[in-house]
Amino acid sequence: MDQCLAAVSYAYPWDGLIHAFKFRGETGLAHSLATLMRATPWAEDLLEHADLVVPLPLSDARLRERGYNQALLLARQLAPQTTRTDILRKVRDTAPLHELQRSERLNALEHAFAVAPMQVVQLTGRQVVLVDDVMTTGTTLNTAARVLKANGAACVSAVVLARTD
Repeated sequence: MDQCLAAVSYAYPWDGLIHAFKFRGETGLAHSLATLMRATPWAEDLLEHADLVVPLPLSDARLRERGYNQALLLARQLAPQTTRTDILRKVRDTAPLHELQRSERLNALEHAFAVAPMQVVQLTGRQVVLVDDVMTTGTTLNTAARVLKANGAACVSAVVLARTD
């Protein structure tokens, strides 16, 4: 990943709001949280120059369980014209990563992401911005970025709502 911008630290009061947004179905927070993300220094410029804005995908099982992808809700608020959900797929379900050690995360994420073969041409030479809610160790975002770059993306950055210390 070329760079990652985080709006806030994953601490009080943000951790409670993010938890409500992510796990308790309070999707109405997406607009306000995305506004906060966009106000992060350099985020506006990064998003405006992105060819593609790609929300970090959930596996089909996790999407069914939660009912929505919080990263997609944020991405649609941040950059509705360039948000793409057909580029990156999570093809393997993983245990909730916040429960795993860093080495376990690396193993869990190996071969977890893929680019849809018909979309490789869309990535060639493009500036991509990944969007996610929380960055813990960076393993997930870095793994997704490696997959995107391996399939032709010129630059992959990320904008996240919160970063753990």
